[in-house]
Amino acid sequence: MKISGFFLAALLCHAASTQAAPAAENRLLVMGSTTVLPVASLAAEEFTRRSGREVSITINPGGSGVGVNSAATGRASIGMISREISSDEHKRFAEARLKTHVIGHDRVACVVSSEIYQAGVQSLSREEIRAIYQGTITNWKEVGGPDREIVVVDKERHRGTRHAFMRYVFGDPTARAPGARLVTGSNNEEQAKIAASDAAVGMLSTAWISDEVAGVGIREGQAVLVSNDASQIAYPIVRPLSLVTAGEPAGLAREFIEFMLAPAGQALVENFGYYPVAAADRVR
Repeated sequence: MKISGFFLAALLCHAASTQAAPAAENRLLVMGSTTVLPVASLAAEEFTRRSGREVSITINPGGSGVGVNSAATGRASIGMISREISSDEHKRFAEARLKTHVIGHDRVACVVSSEIYQAGVQSLSREEIRAIYQGTITNWKEVGGPDREIVVVDKERHRGTRHAFMRYVFGDPTARAPGARLVTGSNNEEQAKIAASDAAVGMLSTAWISDEVAGVGIREGQAVLVSNDASQIAYPIVRPLSLVTAGEPAGLAREFIEFMLAPAGQALVENFGYYPVAAADRVR
């Protein structure tokens, strides 16, 4: 599935659905992670079709930090996150009694421009990735690639993809990346920036790997773990995909979460390229 084309179609679909303006109890706003957004949009479309009543579910992007904040402050009924809620967030929003509902799991890949992958950089060690983001490795020839300056692409600090990637690479989900030349937001934006370059490296959910953006293997000891092989289970950067509510969900929010955890919703999670909740043990 082409992520970018689907992303636009989903947003247009749900924008149109809000024009009917059903009763307040049949309207739902979901905000946050751009990793969760596409499968949540698919689920919203299917849930609406099956509901048997006039329902409006609006899915808005913004990142995992926005998802937590929106759910905690009541801006949205449901937040979408692609990481754990931090201890600081739990403390800051203690009165909201944030509750996490895991709806699947995802792998985060270290990705490069297709030209770099085709030139021979098909795997990197954690130490090499760390040095690239620290700015101590600055040319692809230092890791077996062409004599070309590395364009290091980072993400906004509140993004769930960045938290998972930096936790693995640096042991700190909020680590600085002094070697970065670009800072992007959504997965779509980062995918486009890396695809437009012939020398970039970045971090993306494996669902955003394409012909122009290749996932490199991550070497751990003697093993090379290849990220863009969909059948490859053993992979070091795995994170939960979740919906967040302030306390126990009720009404339409509860129905939607229950749908995403039911067989039909879990099939959408798996069909999109993520791992359903039942497969959690296989991706650890």
